[in-house]
Amino acid sequence: MEMNVDFWQGKRVLVTGHTGFKGSWLCLLLERLGAIVIGYSRKPESQPNLYDMACVEKGITSIIGELSDDELLQSSFAKYKPEIVFHLAAQALVIESYHTPKQTYETNVIGTLNVLEACRRADSVRSIVLVSTDKCYENQEWSWGYRESDRLGGYDPYSSSKACMEILASSYRSSFFPPEQYTKHNVALATVRAGNVIGGGDFSENRIIPDILNAIKNKTKISLRNPTAVRPWQHVLEPLYGYLKVAEKMAVDGSEYVHAWNFGPDKDATRTVNWITEFIVQNYPSEVEVVQEGEVVLHEAQLLALDCSLANSKLKWYPRWTIEKALRSIIEWSQHVESGDSARDICLQQITDYRMNEERNH
Repeated sequence: MEMNVDFWQGKRVLVTGHTGFKGSWLCLLLERLGAIVIGYSRKPESQPNLYDMACVEKGITSIIGELSDDELLQSSFAKYKPEIVFHLAAQALVIESYHTPKQTYETNVIGTLNVLEACRRADSVRSIVLVSTDKCYENQEWSWGYRESDRLGGYDPYSSSKACMEILASSYRSSFFPPEQYTKHNVALATVRAGNVIGGGDFSENRIIPDILNAIKNKTKISLRNPTAVRPWQHVLEPLYGYLKVAEKMAVDGSEYVHAWNFGPDKDATRTVNWITEFIVQNYPSEVEVVQEGEVVLHEAQLLALDCSLANSKLKWYPRWTIEKALRSIIEWSQHVESGDSARDICLQQITDYRMNEERNH
């Protein structure tokens, strides 16, 4: 799954949600590949945040705005004429969606609708990648991974909003960008579904790894809300490489790749919250106590995994880093930043390390 650097050189790429954790990593990766990056998003929502720490704005054009601002969104497309669009802007937290369900649906569904309308009206766009989640599936707590053709659903507002987004994407693809008429409109649309993405620079609330690192830094207790929950953990660079591959394939080969894609870790990276916590505590010099919270009040899935056979076979995409490697990279990132090293340099170095990592044999 080697990246075609020549393809990305000089490509005009618009990234929504570029000020977020995942968007910041994507912008740095695209910049390193030689793309011309335009970001569209709200201001960073957490303090501190990776976007500011890694000086992401330094290498891109940044537009601060709301997805609900149709005039600004469409004028940005008209001005910068993106060829490829990655839509990452979202309310991305399950717990937060219980507190702000209306905002969650407005952002994740209507916001996506506005982005698709901007794409539809822009003659320049050729590839559209809408970033979804593994939680868009109707979770039956199966021990095997969900395939792209499995039923969509969602217990909580966040998960169901992403299922709605998937249905919206399918409708727009059929209505305005039908694959059988690709030679007429030349626009390809895909959705991408990743697991629990982790990496250096994530400061979001109600996420286990940021919570662990904060507890270590502040010498407070680590409180586990759902220690036995099993998740498909993966370093942020793993799915991002998959997203880039989908966008490239759609731009080069047209309609063959216009569907949903799963990007998750190997089965041995599917671990419990408790295992993740113990690994970080054991490998990050600390003296913290791990405690379990009381009864879980808000529903969260206990077991969730993805079947990535489609990406394996059609894209030759496979995870490169083990869960242990991914966690060590986060520990190293945090330790370097605490020592005063440049967050931007650390991210770029880890991107280089990832790209140089020999492809695993499967």
